Amino acid sequence: MSRPIISRARSRLALLNYELRRLYFVHFWKMDIQKGTRISLSAKLDKTNPSGVHIGRNTAIAFRSAIITHDFINGKHKDVFIGDNCLIGAGVIILPGVRVGNNCIVSANSVVLQNVPSGSVVIGNPAKIVQGNIITGPHGTRRPAIESPRETSDVML
Repeated sequence: MSRPIISRARSRLALLNYELRRLYFVHFWKMDIQKGTRISLSAKLDKTNPSGVHIGRNTAIAFRSAIITHDFINGKHKDVFIGDNCLIGAGVIILPGVRVGNNCIVSANSVVLQNVPSGSVVIGNPAKIVQGNIITGPHGTRRPAIESPRETSDVML
């Protein structure tokens, strides 16, 4: 059974909205946000140092998340880098100078103070790695791990 036409139209409008929001940040604020990235309408990207925001391809930034690129107390501006195929959960705060690698998932309401290596799941305040070596697809969707082929030494002849 096919989806109703209103549902298909709503999905296409949502994708258009994501792209228009990305273009707004890229062209008006000069942020480095790659194609395929989805940023929620309620997500906050720091406009004090907008050129310090760098987000890779096919990354999703969920609602109420904040990416901060300035330290008001110390008067410093530091870039924040988020890799490709990441999911930044709802209510996440990413502090200045942090690098989130490719294929990462940052759990909801986490506060990221330190760099996150590629292929990691982090959770908590402060965020801690709870799982590594994960594979994600576009927008941080989990992919099953690829099983390595058996080595020939395990096979009996």
